[in-house]
Amino acid sequence: MPSEIRQVNVSGKPLVKRKAMARGFIRLKRETIEKITSGNVEKGDPLQLARIAGTNAAKLTPLLLPLCHPLKLDYVEVNPKIKDDGIEVEAVVEAFERTGVEMEALTTVCIALLNIWDAVKMYEKTPDGQYPDTLITDIRVVRKVKNDEVD
Repeated sequence: MPSEIRQVNVSGKPLVKRKAMARGFIRLKRETIEKITSGNVEKGDPLQLARIAGTNAAKLTPLLLPLCHPLKLDYVEVNPKIKDDGIEVEAVVEAFERTGVEMEALTTVCIALLNIWDAVKMYEKTPDGQYPDTLITDIRVVRKVKNDEVD
């Protein structure tokens, strides 16, 4: 018999500084990257969209992941970087809380990457509507810091 789904009780844990960094990548066609760098994406700047959407996503994490605790986030940073074959998104989330912020950092990266895909999908798809070259990959927690560990 499977165990019951329930949120972990963190009420007995102390409030400490929490920080997490996550990263992910979206592979794009060279032509799409050129459109982004030249400012010719019809929907607007995908990098700015990634920053805004990622920041919102961090705040909405408990709505998307029902076992995550609602946290008072003190800082969210979303850094999309254009690479030769796509865009890397790095996110940093900080809070003074009883539980870690790695799920918020991962959610930030995922939603930022999905918004980039949405902004450029018209350039990525084939005539029959497929995406053979577009790939979101390598989403991971790069670093997690708790309390007075060295940043």
